Amino acid sequence: MELSKYVGSQIRRLREQHGWDQEKLAGKLNTSRVSISRYESGLRKANQDTLFDLADIFNVSINEFFPRPENIKPISPNIKKVPILGQIACGDPITAEENIEEYRDTLADRLPSGNVFYLKAKGDSMSPTIPNGSYVLIREQPTVEDGEIAAVLVNGDTEATLKRVRRQNNLVMLMPDNHEYEPIVLSDDYAGRIIGKAMKVDFDL
Repeated sequence: MELSKYVGSQIRRLREQHGWDQEKLAGKLNTSRVSISRYESGLRKANQDTLFDLADIFNVSINEFFPRPENIKPISPNIKKVPILGQIACGDPITAEENIEEYRDTLADRLPSGNVFYLKAKGDSMSPTIPNGSYVLIREQPTVEDGEIAAVLVNGDTEATLKRVRRQNNLVMLMPDNHEYEPIVLSDDYAGRIIGKAMKVDFDL
């Protein structure tokens, strides 16, 4: 079908959906009934400005007036279910089933390489960088560079906390981004173990 005829058929379809005759549409478009008739029959080509005006009148996208290529098919995104960890069972592998609260759907092409999981931020010790309730994507790795945010196992390897790692001489400190909180100094009495690096933050509105 010629494009002008296809456009015309769409104008007619939308007009009839609204229950209007050609005279009424002509009034809304500030043109004559004959012009509407010629548009709908494809004898007169509607220019771009006319199509934008018609899209506003019908309250549709201008794409409604054009055919969709048959050889274009929607691409199904490659979704990966990434585990969200809850309380860590002592001695279990990090992503063992016992440690997983639920899963979060994430586009695979947005994931870094390696083994990944989410932690849900609790509290505001890392705000504004990591808001309370946000999901932090962690790539499992045993160390991070100085100043990077890591997931660190503390409290007898049962609790994961998100903090910025700072090293000073022989000390390892877990630094909050919120200055209202005090740093945590790791020691024999309060040991910690890095389980991964924070890669990105997601949150639901």
